[in-house]
Amino acid sequence: MTSKGEQSITYLILGVFSLIALLPIVGIIFTAVQAPGSTVGFGHFDGIHLGNFARAWEQGNFGSYLKSSFIVVIAVVSVASVLSLMAGYAFGVMKFRGADLLFYILLLGLMVPMEAIIVPLYYDMRDFALTDTYWALILPQIGTSVAFGTFWMRAFFRSVPRSLVEASRIDGASSWTTLWRVLLPLARPAVLTMCVLLFMWTWNEFLLALVMVSDEGLRTAPLGLSFFQGRNQSDLALLATGAVIVAAPVVILFVFLQRHFIRGMVTGAVKG
Repeated sequence: MTSKGEQSITYLILGVFSLIALLPIVGIIFTAVQAPGSTVGFGHFDGIHLGNFARAWEQGNFGSYLKSSFIVVIAVVSVASVLSLMAGYAFGVMKFRGADLLFYILLLGLMVPMEAIIVPLYYDMRDFALTDTYWALILPQIGTSVAFGTFWMRAFFRSVPRSLVEASRIDGASSWTTLWRVLLPLARPAVLTMCVLLFMWTWNEFLLALVMVSDEGLRTAPLGLSFFQGRNQSDLALLATGAVIVAAPVVILFVFLQRHFIRGMVTGAVKG
């Protein structure tokens, strides 16, 4: 049993690390509301200037960039989540010849970094006339996301009591019915956690958009922020405002789903 002294030390350590983690975030927000044209960072304050957000939105064309990011993210997360659910169920519950070999081959998508395949991937997309299209951003990220999603959902389905699956089979349920009507309600925390992770990774993808897209109308938010930074290096407040705009959707999503995210991280989704 943990004593009060040990609990106090634990909370103190957690509080210190929380402050260290929050300090950069507070600094960016603090800088974003400084006077326009400011070159002074964290530590200087002369009032709140919310007009920076309107200036950054207009000058940085963030409306178009965010639209592109949402199109890519929604497509990738939706398709990858459905495919990961089915593949995770197949590898975690069903038994068939070569399952382990196929699973390890699928995991290559987690082991090979995007930097290693970006050049041949570009030529493949160019041969299929997919460069400068949303497909060049969506299809590769679906492939890498399904690798992680399958690994994640397989771990959850392997933690489900086998008796539950056998009971549904005895009742005459098919594999499809067992997945969508019996196991999916139980898997909601794991699925939501997977969706949040895929959302963050897809939203923050920079290299793929940099290589595959040259049309400004197709640039995603992180890539657009990079170009915005190049045009406003002397205006620190405007740069911080652009960073806040790009990061806001991920932060908002996490705030709304944090309960399910934490639950999915500490329960069945991490069991092998």
